[in-house]
Amino acid sequence: MNRKTLVLPAVAGLLTPVLAACGGSDSGSKSGDAIVVGTTDRFTATSDAPAPLDPAYAYDVGTWNILRQTVQTLMAQPKGEGDPVPDAAESCSFTDSGSERYACKLRDGLKFASGDPVTAQDVKFSIERALRIKSDSGVSALLNTIDTIETQGDREVIFHLKTADATFPYKLSTPVAGIINPKDYKKDKLRDGFDVDGSGPYTFQADVSGNAITTATFTKNPTYKGAVAVNNDKVELRSFSDADAMGAAIDKGDIDVMTRTMSPAQIQKLDAGSDDKADLVDMPGLEIRYLAFNTNAPTVKSKAVRQAMAQLIDRAALVSKVYGTQAEPLYSLVPATVTGHSNSFFNKYGNPSVAKAKGLLTGAGITTPVKLTLHYTTDHYGSATKKEFEVLQQQLNSSGLFDVSIQGHTWDTFRPAEKKGQYDVYGMGWFPDFPDADNFLAPFLDKDNFLGSPYSNGTIQHTLIPQSRREANRLNAAKSLTEIQDTVADDVPVLPLWQGKQYVAARSDITGVAYALNSSSTLQLWELGRGVSG
Repeated sequence: MNRKTLVLPAVAGLLTPVLAACGGSDSGSKSGDAIVVGTTDRFTATSDAPAPLDPAYAYDVGTWNILRQTVQTLMAQPKGEGDPVPDAAESCSFTDSGSERYACKLRDGLKFASGDPVTAQDVKFSIERALRIKSDSGVSALLNTIDTIETQGDREVIFHLKTADATFPYKLSTPVAGIINPKDYKKDKLRDGFDVDGSGPYTFQADVSGNAITTATFTKNPTYKGAVAVNNDKVELRSFSDADAMGAAIDKGDIDVMTRTMSPAQIQKLDAGSDDKADLVDMPGLEIRYLAFNTNAPTVKSKAVRQAMAQLIDRAALVSKVYGTQAEPLYSLVPATVTGHSNSFFNKYGNPSVAKAKGLLTGAGITTPVKLTLHYTTDHYGSATKKEFEVLQQQLNSSGLFDVSIQGHTWDTFRPAEKKGQYDVYGMGWFPDFPDADNFLAPFLDKDNFLGSPYSNGTIQHTLIPQSRREANRLNAAKSLTEIQDTVADDVPVLPLWQGKQYVAARSDITGVAYALNSSSTLQLWELGRGVSG
């Protein structure tokens, strides 16, 4: 058994050769069957979130990975690195020198899976609908630079932007910009339940039990016209309660592929070659984890409390104890591998120091120990999250400056409570919408941010974010981006902890595994195929 480490080259399109996982000969699936993929993502419909798969609402990596297979976008992110490429569009480009007018021409003969033609008016309807509904998930903020949308005939769409936005092509590759049929979606109301219709590579059907998807079946869409080649006829995505159950399924041959989220122990076992049932592929990832604060809450309203936490937390020890080589300490919201990254938190706080933290609290007149509860989700980011928060609790309490307790919640209760401001301090993860520094900053700091955070900084929102978006060459945006990161390190509305790698495990006859995920953690089921064991 071999661990495969994938280094993705920069590419201009989707023509990079597919790499096959290779390992033992045992396989529990027969050639021609659906490829079965396991995940610990949970897809539930609740009273707080009755429309989890509506493109105008969905805003987490799991639901987006369903939508990316089924709902087509004008642009698509390549399977390697690089700029987005046309998908539903035949071509797209800025038509002015100021990056404020963006025009797209649809592919000729584009159809929804139902057979209805896809028109420019459908694109306009879909995107205006997301902006009109403005769901509390915060996903519509990705489109907030749009001023007006015009159509010319059935194939041309022109976006007039409020301000320059060099990242706009990336935004048109995200599911919130997915093209939907007005026959299936009301213009001012979310579509409840688990039905999804579009013009993407697959059609979709959900098996549901207790208001949750157990299996999502993706069947190759014969009418699809777009940027990707579909290497299989059918894929089943099965949801498991935890990583252990998913691991047992691949060992038995019930599934062919394991995706997020495997436990650190599983990854270590596969990495060591001690599992003869599956091969491990690791690849660059841009996942980050962080603590977020309700800056209006009395316990953390004082900046000194948040700064003291930043001064105390030992990221290196946290990563070492919980994730080992599977993660790295992070000192900014922007990962170290993304253009525009700055180690702002390390520059301000240096190494962990109880004395410095005490000075911050004493100087602000804060009585110690500060009593706090850290909230985390038990089932959304993997089983190691609990241990992570136990280590954070120990680090803060051992200083004598904090009295911290921790509470875990399932994602279907955690996310609605967080959006309502019910938690003072809580742990979140971020899988980028697209691989640009803007997408690690604006979603947390801009108006209508997806956390629903009360933190607001006028200079960031009105000057620095717009400045950075004017620069088509992202290196030229570094000054504005660094100033944003430095401000975050000083105000601490969020506290970055670590960035991680991403892993996929697959049985020996499954090909295309190396491209099953791109750097933004997009699940690309169309890359998977069934080949010869060996």
